Amino acid sequence: MKKPELLAPAGSFEKAKTAFLYGADAVYCGTGSLSLRSRAEVDDDDLAKTIKYAHSIGKKVYAAINIYAWDSYYEEIKKQAQMLEDLHVDAIIASDGGVIEILKEYAPSVDIHVSTQANTVSYHSANFWQKNGAKRVILGRELNKEQIKEIIKNKVPELEVEIFVHGAICFGYSGRCFLSDFLASRSANLGDCAQSCRWAYNVYVEEHNNPGNLMPVEHDKNGTYIFSSKDLCLIKEIPEIIEMGVDSLKIEGRLKTEYYLASVVNAYRNAIDVYMEEPENYDYTKFLKELEKTKTRGLTTFYFNDRNNKDFQEYEGKQYNPHYEFGGKVLEKNKDGRYIIEIRNKLTVGDTMEILIPKKIETVSFKIERLWDTETNENIQTVNPGKSGQTVLMELPINAESGWILRRKK
Repeated sequence: MKKPELLAPAGSFEKAKTAFLYGADAVYCGTGSLSLRSRAEVDDDDLAKTIKYAHSIGKKVYAAINIYAWDSYYEEIKKQAQMLEDLHVDAIIASDGGVIEILKEYAPSVDIHVSTQANTVSYHSANFWQKNGAKRVILGRELNKEQIKEIIKNKVPELEVEIFVHGAICFGYSGRCFLSDFLASRSANLGDCAQSCRWAYNVYVEEHNNPGNLMPVEHDKNGTYIFSSKDLCLIKEIPEIIEMGVDSLKIEGRLKTEYYLASVVNAYRNAIDVYMEEPENYDYTKFLKELEKTKTRGLTTFYFNDRNNKDFQEYEGKQYNPHYEFGGKVLEKNKDGRYIIEIRNKLTVGDTMEILIPKKIETVSFKIERLWDTETNENIQTVNPGKSGQTVLMELPINAESGWILRRKK
């Protein structure tokens, strides 16, 4: 039984560092308009820093060029491929056959990972991609566990398999959707999804005995979220996934916060490690409790256990978490023994906080006894994040390190 890779999203260099700190073995990131999250752009300098940093600590970076590209995109794709070759990125994630041909020519030493966008849902398709240069296939989320086992059993031995274990589920088939382009002139397949499936819609039905009279179908005062699914969560299924021989477990969310990353990556890191070391003592409930403290739409196993599962269709609408939020991030300890905290939400003396400790599922709770202004050193009662990078001084009950995340209990 081998330990699978834990793969996390990184929408920036800082998010990559957070993911690594909390236990990710590798991160995946985009290159602006050539990936499917153009709003999570990592510019060339940040990408170079991320790769250099990752390699210095024995971690990996995968870059996404997973759009379905028009011919007008190919000159830029060639440049990006050559740049990634020069930066020694560990793999490039792609889905378009034309793009993959370019990668083989312009980034010949870089592994190719076939994106979930390619909707690989059979070992026949998986082996086709291996013959055409793929080192790994990222399977479609439409598969159940028996289908995944069949692919692993019959694939070419040297081909790696990656699956999603946590995060948002797209309304489209393997993420391929035209709804955003149709409604907002923003193509999901070119990296500019407007997330139209998350919008509130007003639905009407025509009265049977009164044609032309439309009656609203209401979920709440904002409308009904008829396309917005729950989020995927396979924390309970980690033992079975490991036993199946899946090579990489992927978390979705390049647009998510460092707090989300720290919470989710830490939960799955601990879950994997506990099962590998003490399989008889695996208890998913403590990991699930941590995951439920993040901003979520509700959780589902989607199709993993049952192809006929309809649980994910109990639409949850917008993301929410009524009990916890991102409090701040530890920057450093000053000479007075107090910590400089980069704040992310309003903090007030008396607030209950939790410290997320890397590689440990247990958090440390404490109440804020005092706050100090970072510049004047004066006592303050409340601090609001008025600008990016705003800081405050705080005492913590344990020795903390740079990058640790603080959670605020609402």
